[in-house]
Amino acid sequence: MNNTNMLSLESILVQQPGNIASDMDGEKVMLNVKNGKYYNLGEVGGEIWTALASPGPVSFVVDTIKENFEVPAELAQKDVLSFLQHLLDEDLIEFVDQP
Repeated sequence: MNNTNMLSLESILVQQPGNIASDMDGEKVMLNVKNGKYYNLGEVGGEIWTALASPGPVSFVVDTIKENFEVPAELAQKDVLSFLQHLLDEDLIEFVDQP
């Protein structure tokens, strides 16, 4: 089964190398060295980015956001999946092959 284009709670994702991120006034900003684009990930996006510093399942990221920002599980899941899809579209994160 090829799941490279299907994002789910079981997907394992990790940051792509070649991005420089730093904190500015409580928000995470990032420069993608490959495409020269700057991104303002915001506070929540910064937490999501940090959670993907090492490979992990999307469900872990959702739980992290749910707990850190005290939002309902459905909202955390919807927002995290949407944000991760955007990061995938921009080639900032990648799928990790599962055994």
